[in-house]
Amino acid sequence: MSSTGRRRRPTQVDIARRAGVSQATVSLVISGGAAADQIDEPTHQAVLAAAAELGYAANVAARSLKGGRNHLLGLYTFEPVFPTDQRDFYYPFLLGVEEEAAAQGYDLLLFSSVTSSADRSIYAGGGNRLKIADGCVLLGRNVCRDELAALVQEDFPFVFIGRREVDEGELSYVGADYVTATSAMVAELARLGHRRILYLRAIEDTEPTRDRERGYRDGLAAAGIEVDEALIHGLADPADLSVEHVQHWIAAYGVTAVLVEPTEDNRLVDALTAMTDGGSATRVRFPEDCSIALLGDPPSWTPEQRDWTRFSLPRAEMAREAVRMLVDLLGQAQHASRQLTIPCTSVPGDSVGPAPASATGREEAP
Repeated sequence: MSSTGRRRRPTQVDIARRAGVSQATVSLVISGGAAADQIDEPTHQAVLAAAAELGYAANVAARSLKGGRNHLLGLYTFEPVFPTDQRDFYYPFLLGVEEEAAAQGYDLLLFSSVTSSADRSIYAGGGNRLKIADGCVLLGRNVCRDELAALVQEDFPFVFIGRREVDEGELSYVGADYVTATSAMVAELARLGHRRILYLRAIEDTEPTRDRERGYRDGLAAAGIEVDEALIHGLADPADLSVEHVQHWIAAYGVTAVLVEPTEDNRLVDALTAMTDGGSATRVRFPEDCSIALLGDPPSWTPEQRDWTRFSLPRAEMAREAVRMLVDLLGQAQHASRQLTIPCTSVPGDSVGPAPASATGREEAP
């Protein structure tokens, strides 16, 4: 006991004395690295028992800096995504990561911004902040490509939830199969007689948006429908979607169905709700006037809301697979990249129906 009455923290030397082994043996056991396998099981257990008796707590940060394993998985987001509501778009991702990390026997470390700036950085201060963890799951729409490339170049083990690419090499990811899901949606519309299908895509050129557009084009080709570039529109803000827009597309282009890429917030659903409420002269009837399908989930859909036709992302499953993939990567001497896509689930909903009879035989606009 010191003069201040505070108990001295036990050290590895104390553990060695208690267990009757060398301090080097204690270090090997506590570090948990591959070299620990050289220690026979009775000695290994004796060291752990002595550490528990003395109340020893390893300095995980120092152990990580020495290249050891500390059984911590990181979760890093490129923008604020931690939810305040279980209906939040990102909630199933975070829940899936937490559940699978626990199932794999890992603690989870959440990384957030180190500044009040909206610009988050993995390399704030010049070093890779994620290295305190054995590896990391990454998440977010607005990614920093340079930082992803830097992680790939330094061979830091990480898995991205969502398909992402960098020019400097391949990274590991678990993504949703937007291509197949979007193509299947086009096929269903074609089966119902729709030939003029408008695609409203996000203006950002991200991998999920490119995958959806590829699925749209593939679906039209499979149905024998020629792609009309005039029917691919960028939608800067889904909140701008209005009755006037839809009525214009129907009149000017002969559109009978619309596919729209949703956002992670409520803007699209709010716009659609506004279009379908009100008097007959100020609203659009889906699917009577025009069919509409969402290329993803409304983020906060609940059973009392309208059941829009859509496909659903396997968010919790993607997160769990990302953790499993990361744990597998940690077991490799070299972290060879892996990529996995998971099928989406079709939700029939009630906003898609047969093409209006008035559209039959209508000439396509140039």
